[in-house]
Amino acid sequence: MGPPLGVHELLHVFSFLEARDLLRAAQVDKVWNEVSGTKELWRQLCLRRWSSCKDSQVTRGTQTWKQYYLCRSELDFRVESGRPEKDFVCKALAGHKGEIAKLAYISPNEYCFDRREKSVVCTASSDGTVRAWNLHAGMEIWSSPLQPDALVNLVTYPQLQLVVTVDAQGLIKVWEAESGRESASFCLPTHSSALEASDHPEGPFLLAACADGTLYTLTVPGLQLLSRVSAFPNHPASLLCSPDCQWVFTLAQDSDLSPKVFHSHSLLCPLEDEPPVSTALPIGLTSKACWVPDEAARLVVVHRDDNGVQWVVTTYELGAKKSRDAMNVLVQQIATFNLPDTMMPPHLMKGHGSQVVLLVSGSELVLFTIHGLRLAAFQDHQQPITSLCVDQSRVVTSSFDLSLRVYMWKKGNKFPVLKSCYHLLGGSHRWASGFTQVESDSMSIVGVEARSAGTSILRSYYFQLQRDLDKEQET
Repeated sequence: MGPPLGVHELLHVFSFLEARDLLRAAQVDKVWNEVSGTKELWRQLCLRRWSSCKDSQVTRGTQTWKQYYLCRSELDFRVESGRPEKDFVCKALAGHKGEIAKLAYISPNEYCFDRREKSVVCTASSDGTVRAWNLHAGMEIWSSPLQPDALVNLVTYPQLQLVVTVDAQGLIKVWEAESGRESASFCLPTHSSALEASDHPEGPFLLAACADGTLYTLTVPGLQLLSRVSAFPNHPASLLCSPDCQWVFTLAQDSDLSPKVFHSHSLLCPLEDEPPVSTALPIGLTSKACWVPDEAARLVVVHRDDNGVQWVVTTYELGAKKSRDAMNVLVQQIATFNLPDTMMPPHLMKGHGSQVVLLVSGSELVLFTIHGLRLAAFQDHQQPITSLCVDQSRVVTSSFDLSLRVYMWKKGNKFPVLKSCYHLLGGSHRWASGFTQVESDSMSIVGVEARSAGTSILRSYYFQLQRDLDKEQET
């Protein structure tokens, strides 16, 4: 028998092992136990399994890379299994006396297992209040004073711990997420048709579109006016910021006007007597649009063809070219395909990765590549889908059938594969009329459940790790 392997030799051998093999190796003796727990071994396992994993998620907390790997693996298993009471706890959160207009997370959507993680959401309601909720504890944290008018929209800035609402008259307010204290306000001349939050490298800003087609750019948190642009005169617009916050897509609602794309810098730093840098896309009769998350400026648009008959999905790459006199927007079409004639026009649309687009038509969820290859179709819901939440790990849909459907992404040979996993059920049809919204973060899923009496409640599904279950049993 040869001499035992040294530490460096063991590290080299262990670098080829998977997690379960390292855990077995740790049981051999003291030396193997120490080497198998080496930081770099578990760091590489994490990065291979979760490409989006960041060093800051571990170094900021108190857990090691090994603890991070084991906790996240357990969480992935529980989210994919979805066993009631075993994997998650369902809680109904009531408090609003009106309909919830918008729901958004204020806690950062990061995987961090240092026992301080929590999921917090904020809601804006027609009852004139904005509220914050702790989903883990299943309780309301704070409620704002009653506002004169119904709140109609809400966006959040998790890194700044700020919530922004707008009411039916166009009054925008900023709230501190921890205390619910109002810190700034700005009044639009008419009611708002869209609100969009942006964490731009030059500083966070807020975009608000008015019913008269004017686009306002405001500082955050002070809500100071940076620019005001007439995007679509007399037409309310919708807004979408690109993943890198360098572009703003605007679409005139219920109109055949061509959509526009603005360069964010020109909205933040407008030049006197010069319009912002923008371009109109060479299409009309646009229905939906989305940015794909893994590309800085890749825009996918659903629109009618030139004859106004066929629904088409077209993908563009955007860029900016600066000359001596001006900044020009470069628009390059990189893909296009026709939707099947049998498919109803999609009413929801999201992107995934760099090549995949998810379309919702009625109660059907369909996945295409940007070049038109149909990857999958799901008809799990019995009634129309009302909301679609997509991230790197999962897809969650809500429906009027009073259920949420959970799907998980799996790595495919060329394109990601989406697996249908399970339903999350809401309350009784006697009292509720279905889910109208859904959002999720790393630890939870939360839906807005509309009640027959014209009110709304939150229904949260919080996924627990074994350490939390053990702690509950102890208490």
